[in-house]
Amino acid sequence: MNGQRKQHPRDGQSRSNRQRNGQPRNNQPRRARAHISGARIVAYDVLRDVMDRDAYANLALASRIREAKLDARDAALATELAAGTLRGMGRLDRIIELAADRSVKDIDERTLNVLRLGAHQLLSMRTATHAAVNESVELQRRVANERAAGFVNGVLREISRSTPEQWDRDIAAKAGSPDEALAAATSHPSWVVRALRDALRAEGRDGELEELLAADNAAPRVNLALLSGAGIAPDELAAVEPDSLNARGMSPLGLELVGGDPAGAISTAEREAGIPVGLLRVQDQGSQLAALSLVHAAPVRRGERWLDLCAGPGGKSAILAAEAVIEGATLRANEVSPHRADLVRDSLAGVVEIASPEAIEVVSHDGRTHEAYGCGAQTHELFDRILVDAPCSGLGALRRRPEARWRKQPSDLPELTALQGELLDAAVAHLAPGGVLAYVTCSPHLAETRVMVDRLLKREPGLRELDAKSAVRTAARNGETIDLAGDHLSAQLWPHRHNTDAMFIALLSRD
Repeated sequence: MNGQRKQHPRDGQSRSNRQRNGQPRNNQPRRARAHISGARIVAYDVLRDVMDRDAYANLALASRIREAKLDARDAALATELAAGTLRGMGRLDRIIELAADRSVKDIDERTLNVLRLGAHQLLSMRTATHAAVNESVELQRRVANERAAGFVNGVLREISRSTPEQWDRDIAAKAGSPDEALAAATSHPSWVVRALRDALRAEGRDGELEELLAADNAAPRVNLALLSGAGIAPDELAAVEPDSLNARGMSPLGLELVGGDPAGAISTAEREAGIPVGLLRVQDQGSQLAALSLVHAAPVRRGERWLDLCAGPGGKSAILAAEAVIEGATLRANEVSPHRADLVRDSLAGVVEIASPEAIEVVSHDGRTHEAYGCGAQTHELFDRILVDAPCSGLGALRRRPEARWRKQPSDLPELTALQGELLDAAVAHLAPGGVLAYVTCSPHLAETRVMVDRLLKREPGLRELDAKSAVRTAARNGETIDLAGDHLSAQLWPHRHNTDAMFIALLSRD
């Protein structure tokens, strides 16, 4: 492995000089194209969407699969290829560098994506070596520099000659520190590894770090929320649709998809069980519990006014709206982006159908301005319950959004935390006496969680922190016992411990 390597053909970092008609320079006819599975083309296109257009992988996957009209089997293969490659990209890049004997920075991005997909098949899937290599070579000829096909073949053949365990030992030997070795082997940036360790250590659980990193790289089951007002309970729906749904997980609204296409399962459930359209939707159970904790933090009085300050794309808003209808409260959902506000309206459409016209409204304003709260020149509107689901680093959703780990940098945090603090200050100013504010982030990073809450409590002596752990346990299915560690009143959910996104939940009340 560490000996002299044979020289590979250049990977085509310089552009191929072809005629405009697509013929090679020697004017020989182009070779007939070999077959490439539609799933591999879709997976490659998703990687390009993520890298070049900053697309979200899950949205790009759904769009590309629809465009290609893949059947269920090929759709599953495309999903594993694209999502698995994005989750493992850090480790794959280190292995490609060792096999190619050059930095990935010196490899054309299109060729690098072909290599990543091929290496993922060789190291993490049960794809036969010849199939992984041959289809990768043909994919290179189809989508990138055809002259680099030999380079792709040579690198992937080199990768196939060693086991994944051998490659991991080589990665560790090249790493500059234990943290760098762990980061490379688990495909997390080093700063993320350190941040996750700090968050676990704050709970006295830093020994769980490797388990957490492994959970981030495991494909999560699809979870759904069945909103209140659907006319059927989750366990009853699971009994109607046992082949597609299980009533499993911590949320009392939660269902787990057994298999198949979520949209198909939802459509079938709506038809077979008579569920109103829009009341069954895909949503992580950690997000479900975050919204429900605000409802269960204190008894609800009829006529309460609720606010979701950062509502887009509307998943938590829909839960709050459905609960508000039952409890006799009203909900104002605010989202700064007009486009995302439209997504909130779509998300709430099913609940609006069963609510009175004045019970739910969606507006689009900056959450730091008075307009977000419906204030006129002479008014100061107050709300009994406010959800601040603040923009954050997204480090808690790396299972579902694997690309997020490669997009954020430590330098992004000061701007994010400043925004979080400003949103909290504005929300507190509009919290009614005795009202409850839920501060939620999909991140366990201490700068975005406990540090933010502790600073807010120092700035606002009229606030007191409530027991979020108790509220989450009260909201959970059948009062389920949940392992919520640490001495703080806030609750931190984890992928490895709770099978949810790493949602942070803090509850505060104005005396």
